[in-house]
Amino acid sequence: MQTLAQLTAGQLQGVRRLQLVEGLTAFPPQIFDLADTLEILDLSNNQLSELPEDLYRLTQLKVLFASNNRFEKLPEALGRCAKLEMIGFKSNRIKTVPADALPPQTRWLILTDNCIEALPDKIGTLARLQKLALAGNRLSTLPVTMAQCQHLELVRLSANRLSELPLWLFELPKLSWLAFAGNPLTESPQASPRALNRDAAEGMNTNVNHGAACVNARQSTPSLSSVPKVSLDSVKLGEKCGEGASGIIYQGEWLDESMVAQTGAKPIAVKLFKGDVTSDGYPADELACCLASGEHPNLIKVIAHIQQGSHLGLVMALIPQSFKNLGLPPSLVSCTRDTFSPDTALDSKDLTKIILQLADVMAHLHRQQISHGDVYAHNMMVNQQMDVLFGDFGAASDLRHLSSSERLGIEKLEVRALGCVIDDLLPFVTPSSHPAQVRRLREIRDCCLSVNVVARPGFDEVKSALLA
Repeated sequence: MQTLAQLTAGQLQGVRRLQLVEGLTAFPPQIFDLADTLEILDLSNNQLSELPEDLYRLTQLKVLFASNNRFEKLPEALGRCAKLEMIGFKSNRIKTVPADALPPQTRWLILTDNCIEALPDKIGTLARLQKLALAGNRLSTLPVTMAQCQHLELVRLSANRLSELPLWLFELPKLSWLAFAGNPLTESPQASPRALNRDAAEGMNTNVNHGAACVNARQSTPSLSSVPKVSLDSVKLGEKCGEGASGIIYQGEWLDESMVAQTGAKPIAVKLFKGDVTSDGYPADELACCLASGEHPNLIKVIAHIQQGSHLGLVMALIPQSFKNLGLPPSLVSCTRDTFSPDTALDSKDLTKIILQLADVMAHLHRQQISHGDVYAHNMMVNQQMDVLFGDFGAASDLRHLSSSERLGIEKLEVRALGCVIDDLLPFVTPSSHPAQVRRLREIRDCCLSVNVVARPGFDEVKSALLA
């Protein structure tokens, strides 16, 4: 992070990245002195409400973040920036998104936690758009022109006012990560008339066979009433273990010894949610989906939930120290794809075991009528034996009130996410690996990544292919 004093004194000449957090109420004109080199500008956490009309003078600008400010309209000046492709205006007061505010080369558009009721039709002309975050707005519909966004891979629609998912969403050839909890369409069948009509047309059949996969009615699963509810005073928080979009995870221990006997766990992990709306949606939806997912050997076990005033959280079994994150989150360069430590190395047998476990746990989730929405290697932990623990339900959605064909469509797009995991990890397979195994993994990857959404396998079919 730099300072306004450094900028004013001319000490930042030649910088490619500038971050200023100074309570700014106006755009510092000295930023234009950096026009020849400045590529990333971060003005988040200030008090800005407008940008200069001649912002295009920053001829090298590729990334602009202005979250946690006071914008009520997405600035039209953005649309005139020749190289601007990543835009982040999370947690402002934005009500209006003018068509002219969208640069044609946009790849990454983050408008989470605003007051947007409608998007312009021009968004469908953003041919390079890959990542679109719209959670926490007031959208009741999406422009049908978005069906033209053929490179769209990650979409966050949670915490809006959608009564149904548009049909074209299920036909996007690269869509892999979708979140839509906290909308009327997930609350009751009456809120989604198309889902009711489709189920009626299908004879109300909730046991639709597609290959080896099967979408059943949710089996008996934990709920808020069946998993113990505890107060924050029941646990002692230790060191911070990790942090995600929705919350912070701490190592902890029970202060009430009776809870050790009740849950069978003495060392615990405690996830405390951050606020009302995250980049993925409402914390309450994450908690509900996590509990509804039931138990599986590859899911991080939930043993209690916290509800005390404004505090909401999960108490989980502590993950052994032998487990490490398989991947790292996407970067500004990779956009939607994971990054990895340079020393990552896997045998083809190891990768096969990892993908088999991931396919199995995803098949389980879809039987419970839960989509994960965030199938990434950075949400997986593995030990030296390549045993997998999968978690982070921040982008999860309840599928119960969707039609069976819509649930199948959601599974197909999550299968593509699994294909992306295989694709990301294949370059790290060691040269000594068994050639036939590597070839088989490539074949499965290609099937999962098929642009023909209908032709993709289900998770159970992926499992069968791996076992074969």
